[in-house]
Amino acid sequence: MRTVGVEEELLLVDARGVAAPVAPLALADAPPVADGPEVSAEIQQEMLETQARPHTSMAALLADIVAGRELADRLALRHGARAVALAMSPRRLRPHATPDPRYDRMMERYGLTARGTLVCGCHVHVAIASREEGVAVLDRIRTWLPVLLALTANSPFAGGVDTGHASYRFVVWHQWQSAGPTDVFGSVEAYDRFERLLVDTGVILDKGMLYLDARLSHKQPTIEIRVADVCLDARDTVVLAALVRALVETAAQQWRAGIPPLPLPSAALRLAEWQAALTGATGLLPHPESGHAGTAADAVSALLAYTAPELERAGDLALVQRGLARILRTGGGAGRQRAAFARRGRMRDVVDAAIAATHEQSEDDDGDDADVA
Repeated sequence: MRTVGVEEELLLVDARGVAAPVAPLALADAPPVADGPEVSAEIQQEMLETQARPHTSMAALLADIVAGRELADRLALRHGARAVALAMSPRRLRPHATPDPRYDRMMERYGLTARGTLVCGCHVHVAIASREEGVAVLDRIRTWLPVLLALTANSPFAGGVDTGHASYRFVVWHQWQSAGPTDVFGSVEAYDRFERLLVDTGVILDKGMLYLDARLSHKQPTIEIRVADVCLDARDTVVLAALVRALVETAAQQWRAGIPPLPLPSAALRLAEWQAALTGATGLLPHPESGHAGTAADAVSALLAYTAPELERAGDLALVQRGLARILRTGGGAGRQRAAFARRGRMRDVVDAAIAATHEQSEDDDGDDADVA
């Protein structure tokens, strides 16, 4: 069974629900971690990143994700703030860059793109046997990534307004030069040439700025899927992780069987991602296999059918069916944020509801949800 690890970027907010630059103070209080999730700094002082350890069990992964959120929140509370799983701040903010030589270079070189960007994503790492397998997986999961974005969309509000998007983080994040989908590579050599070419342009500082939707990790033997918003509900993060692992295993098996990847160009995938970011899990979405116009619900059903054998083998099928039913019913993070705003028309209510949702779930306990067929 492949291990799965998760990194979540969490927004820090004060008692008014306004983004608060307290990450350096919070991290100064962080205890040494011997066995458990960790927290670290990110590019802006209004956010923290949590790292859940690699697990084979989704129950153990959920426990680590919840513990990471609790740790970040506990550290933030000491400085009058809370950690909340929002992909963007619903309220107006002015980000403060984290003091760091590399971040300093980025702030100086990339202007408002670096200085003004404060977005929170979720990165899923899945173990791979080799870089050859990893590139083969990248080539075969690429058409499914827009569906993952639709399911995790959690940033409808930004700067005090409804953006009209389910994931406005996607729009803001794609100001970065290298963000987005890739074409089929076909080999490790082609992947390495692609990376060298982008770095050699001089437009980005290094490989760390290859902000692709999915890539080979530069630090560990994993494939890293980076397309998702941070999920409001920790259970949705685990649904994402289970789906990603099943996608990786299915793709690896297809590679070993000689089944070629779908040849959809990256331009078509970019359109699919844009649509996923616009309407999330409740609107339109090109079909992940044909690329033709369709609905997000149909794309989700196709994803479930494609991954079901591996989900069942891992013991994750029922968990994912319940989770997908929940996301489609509520509209996921974006739908829940808009529902909170609709009650009184106050952004403060959105933040307060998000804080509660971030920390309310400690287990997959919604067994009464109808399954997604």
